[in-house]
Parts: sequence; C-alpha cells; structure tokens
Amino acid sequence: GELNKLLELNQIMSKEAQNLSRALKGDSKTQGNWGEMILENILERSGLRKGEEYITQGADLGLKAEDGGRLLPDIIVKIPGSKQLIVDSKVSLKAYEAYASAETAEERTKWAKLHVQSLEAHISGLSGKKYQMNEKLDTPDFVMLFMPLEPAFALAFKEKPDRLQHAWEKNIALVSPTMLLTTLRP
Repeated sequence: GELNKLLELNQIMSKEAQNLSRALKGDSKTQGNWGEMILENILERSGLRKGEEYITQGADLGLKAEDGGRLLPDIIVKIPGSKQLIVDSKVSLKAYEAYASAETAEERTKWAKLHVQSLEAHISGLSGKKYQMNEKLDTPDFVMLFMPLEPAFALAFKEKPDRLQHAWEKNIALVSPTMLLTTLRP
C-alpha cells in the first residue's frame, strides 16, 4: 500500500514537472493560465475560498478601464473593511527559460537582461490599468504583481536590485509565491 502511495505521488510530481516545463516553453496564454493556477493554489493554501474571500477575473463587477475597455484582474481578494486587493499574474517566462537553458555566460547575460525587460513591461502595463483608481473597487493604492516562479523572481532582482522600488513608484508590489503565501496567511 505504501509503495502504491509513493508511486502515485511520483506520478503526480512527474506530471507537475511536465506541466511546468510546458508552461515555461509555451505561448503567453499557456504561461498565463499556469501562473493563475499557481496563484489560486496559493490562495486556497492560505485558507481563502473562491467566491467567498476571492473572485477571479473581476467576476460580475463589470470593471471598465478609462478608455471603456473591460478590466479583468486575475484575482480580487476581499480584505477586512469591504476592501479588495488586486493580484495579477502577468510575467512571461520565455526569457527566463532561455536563461536557465543557456550554455554560456554571454547567453545567460543576454537572456537575464531580456527577462528584466519583460518584467518592466509587465510593471508598466499593470500600472497603466490603474485598478486602484477604479470607482467600483475600494483598494489600497497598489496592485500586487505575482511572479509564479521563485528563481525567476530572484533573477530579476539579482540583475536589477532597484526593481522593487521602481515597481513601488508605479503602485505595483512585486510578490513571489512565498511572499504571497506569508502575506495572506491568517
């Protein structure tokens, strides 16, 4: 019985590793879906319940941007005082995957810079949505940008240590899975 449990656990871990590999090498939509799945998993591990303490994609709120377009934040966490916290997972991992697979220091340097540029583009894009100014939301003056892969998070700050401050100046708090899990735990 114990061997069967170990075999089953090994199969699950193998499948998760394959899913991660596919997500890292996949298109942006696949990566986005994977990041959102990790984000929801963390929320559930924190004891939050979908539909109760958090909602996905701004469900039924009809959020609109300044230009009239729809806003679909990945997660809206309900916090005390009838407020909400926006958490968005928007990091492309293609450059990071290329960095991790690079065989030379020169290639790693090139891909690390592209990884930081990708993060900077996501910071600017998310900041431009101005969720904290939306009249249908009562949020703090920042939005959390979730990076689902801890080593990718670490690489960005190794390359550009000022990224946290840069993001904060644009009302974005950058968070890794560990940071988010510890932040949301009751």
